[in-house]
Amino acid sequence: MLEFFRTHGKPLQFLLLLVIIVAFVFVGVEGYLGMTDKANATVASVAGADIKQAELDQAHRQQIERMRQQMPGLDMKLLDTPAMRQNTLDEMVRDRLLLSAAFKEHRHVTDQRLLEELQRMPELAAVRGPDGRLDKAAYTAFLGARGLSVEAFEAQLQQGLLRQQVMQAAGTAVIPGQVATQAALDALLERREAQVLRFDAKDYLAKVNPTDADLQAYYDKHAERFKTTEEARIEYVVLDLDTVKKQVSLSEDDLRKYYEQNLSRYTVAEERHAAHILVNAPKDMAAAERDKARAKAESLLAEARKNPAGFAELAKKHSDDKGSGSNGGDLDFFGRGAMVKPFEDAAFAMKPGEISNLVESEFGFHIIKLIAVRGGEKRPFEAVRAQIVDEVSKPKAQELYAAAAEQFSNTVYEQSDSLQPVIDKLKLTKAEATVQRQPAPGATGPLASPKLLEAVFATDAVKNKRNTEAVETGPSQLVSARVIEHRPERVRPLAEVREQVLGLVRVEQAAAAARKDGEARLAALKQNPAEALAQPAVVVSRTQPQGQPRPVVDAVLRADIAKGPAAVGVDLGEQGYAVARVAKRLPRDGGDPDNERARPFLRQAMASAQAEAYYEALKRRHQVKVEPLAGAASAPAP
Repeated sequence: MLEFFRTHGKPLQFLLLLVIIVAFVFVGVEGYLGMTDKANATVASVAGADIKQAELDQAHRQQIERMRQQMPGLDMKLLDTPAMRQNTLDEMVRDRLLLSAAFKEHRHVTDQRLLEELQRMPELAAVRGPDGRLDKAAYTAFLGARGLSVEAFEAQLQQGLLRQQVMQAAGTAVIPGQVATQAALDALLERREAQVLRFDAKDYLAKVNPTDADLQAYYDKHAERFKTTEEARIEYVVLDLDTVKKQVSLSEDDLRKYYEQNLSRYTVAEERHAAHILVNAPKDMAAAERDKARAKAESLLAEARKNPAGFAELAKKHSDDKGSGSNGGDLDFFGRGAMVKPFEDAAFAMKPGEISNLVESEFGFHIIKLIAVRGGEKRPFEAVRAQIVDEVSKPKAQELYAAAAEQFSNTVYEQSDSLQPVIDKLKLTKAEATVQRQPAPGATGPLASPKLLEAVFATDAVKNKRNTEAVETGPSQLVSARVIEHRPERVRPLAEVREQVLGLVRVEQAAAAARKDGEARLAALKQNPAEALAQPAVVVSRTQPQGQPRPVVDAVLRADIAKGPAAVGVDLGEQGYAVARVAKRLPRDGGDPDNERARPFLRQAMASAQAEAYYEALKRRHQVKVEPLAGAASAPAP
């Protein structure tokens, strides 16, 4: 059952895309009107409001910039295409259409709903306090760093929520009735009894014998199939922070001095496990009441010291800290900075098993029992030496990188007939690779950079075998390459691919022979529909194909058997041909577990169809018009 839905997943995904709404964005799309006719040209209109070419251009530039920030290595030319610009325009139309519908339907977002959305946004996790609420100052600073005011961001968020409301109304409106559900299940899980005769191409391979003329004709017709991809064998060098870092000279004394100065970083943080009894006595408590609280605390202290083993029971009965009191006053392990200063100072001055004197804090009087101590161990220098080398050399490498980068760029340009000078000057390592114009699947590092590959296949680099310019392929990473051998795109001659062509022609001729016999058998069967095939009958359905290819199952289920058994033929391409005699339709098996498994998929499909129909209706109601786009040239590449 699940395999069926995986097989038919793309149509369902397409429908689901229609209900995906962008809830909020950090960068708004604000159009501007240019002064030229081109900029003022209308590319779409929603409810009488035009979207101008200039607005589309700006929105598309912003979209490309967002993609650039998310994927620095991506070739931006891939995004500046007519198809991508059409996607941008479609998003603009959708946003404006849904807002227009929301306003016309008098929808609104309450302050409480807006606050709930802000509270759950993962992007704002860093500006929430310990209680989970937004820290207003941090929230304002966070948005300001992204060029947004609180008012502008919340207005954008409200608009996103309004769009959601419009489409959610369509999606949740689908509550299929029993009759509709049963009819859908009947169609989806329909079963038919059929006999299937296969004419497999593999059974005909021994019967075909292609001639030289056959091979030549196939080769001429499919010449593109035998074309090689343009390639270049290159050598290249990389200058990056790691390379410079290896050349930083560090003395043992420098490393040990850094270790001593930063010893706290190589020390496991010390933690204390304590329990306490609290007697409330806030600072603003009247003096007489405070004296009573002190007396009570002193009495409890005496009792605790008299019977240390009974500390937990004493805390349960008398501690005013209800959070820990019910647990015997246990505070578990804590580090420095976790408790108020007087409490921390006392706890970190004690030894395990000790009970403190009264400790006075802003909350009142504490009686502390130290249970255990952990941490505080210093990692030896030898254990952290490699880490120290990395930490010390990194800032020095960053200082040296700028000068090295300038030397790198100048050397590969000024001595462009070889990479050896820059290798010798900066102590670099040469690497070799074979590359094509596009990064290879799974490529990483410099060879995944479209900018570098573009430089490699530039005319000067290919024709004159000169170094490429220094290409930035990543943060603090420069690369220069030189073409050793260029292999242009070419069609391999027939003599070179003869065996490959022979195999392809034999498969093609075998499939043709199988199809010829299959079609002849189909014609005979149609002349006598009552005739049964020798093959045993099988019961097939969409979820239980019984080993039959999907095209055969589809043909069996589509066959018109209203007037009796029907014969159908199915061309299976290179695999051959199939003839099926469809005898009858069988009712859906009520006990089939697929009945229940299919229901959520049906509901999802119905909801998607409803959303698609609703969106199309909105477009008609709000008079959406979209002009054909001329291409991507109107938006200058960023």
